[in-house]
Amino acid sequence: MFIGQTPTEVILYIILYVGATLMSLIASLYLHLRKNNVFASDITTPLPLRRWTAAFFAVVFLSHVWWFFFYIFSGDYKSVSCIVYAMIDCILLLITIPGMLFAMLQDRKRRSWPVVLGAIPYCIFGILHIINPNDEYIDMAIGYILLFYVGFSVYMEYALRQYGRWLRDNFADLENKELWATQVMIAILLILVLADGFDSGSLAFSCVLQVIEIAFFVLLLWRVETLPLLEEGSASEQEQQPQQPMPLPSNIEKLLEEKCANAELYLQHDLTLQQLAQAVGINRFYLSQYFSRQGTTYNDYISDLRIKHFTKLYRKTSAEGLPVTAQQLASDSGYRSYTTFSLAFKKRMGQSVSSWMRDTTE
Repeated sequence: MFIGQTPTEVILYIILYVGATLMSLIASLYLHLRKNNVFASDITTPLPLRRWTAAFFAVVFLSHVWWFFFYIFSGDYKSVSCIVYAMIDCILLLITIPGMLFAMLQDRKRRSWPVVLGAIPYCIFGILHIINPNDEYIDMAIGYILLFYVGFSVYMEYALRQYGRWLRDNFADLENKELWATQVMIAILLILVLADGFDSGSLAFSCVLQVIEIAFFVLLLWRVETLPLLEEGSASEQEQQPQQPMPLPSNIEKLLEEKCANAELYLQHDLTLQQLAQAVGINRFYLSQYFSRQGTTYNDYISDLRIKHFTKLYRKTSAEGLPVTAQQLASDSGYRSYTTFSLAFKKRMGQSVSSWMRDTTE
């Protein structure tokens, strides 16, 4: 009887809200209790990322539960308990969100405490409202936190550009450059924060926000499952990098030809700049500077060798009349991901793999 009298929008909102709450709880427990991925078992995720994401989901779960009971038993947004919990909620999110996003950037260690310090003015506005209730303090607090999140989003875009350059200079597989997922998550977070600050009070609007939130949870879990642990580029290595240009050994080109090209070291999956430097027998920063002075990058150097190997293999197998697939030849040429290979191939050859194979066969 009660359900029959309840508006459809209310029922839908409750279902979505409870669904998001349960999803955040399950996700937090999963990330806390399991150290390995279930859906991408061949990928090792950075442990700090799993921990920060688990903490974020735990904060979201507790926040959903508290606000649910607040709506039922109080609903007074001007009460002291509401203001206090809003501050606690904000601080916890300002700890876990940056910690989680920073953990996705493995080029260096970034601390989340400066972000927490940035929330102090927000807390001051809340305390002033408790001491002397005034809606202007609430408006200032909301306005400040909105500007804060916008500023943080701008910083994250800058940090992602740094991360992209680090990946380009140290790793040969473009799948490690999938920065779009993190960019999308930052955009969704910003949308949720802005929408919460300008909440219209409409149930339909609230339902849309819950759908966006659930979509964010799914994307976040996918990112945790698929982001590989990158072994080099730790903070200590960053500190050791010389600030001034170094005189480069004159035989680097010869060493690369002997140890990488002739030895076909580039066929090794997930070959890194550090591993190549060790094989050649020189400092990785010397090698990095060498590529920079040649007007190229480590990534492009390895991709060039791999694509040359692919074209050589294809012509050989075609001439012998053997069955051939581009996917297998790409793997045999050192690429773990065919998508990575096809993008690199088109960049270097100026046409798609299938078009090149067709033209070559003709």
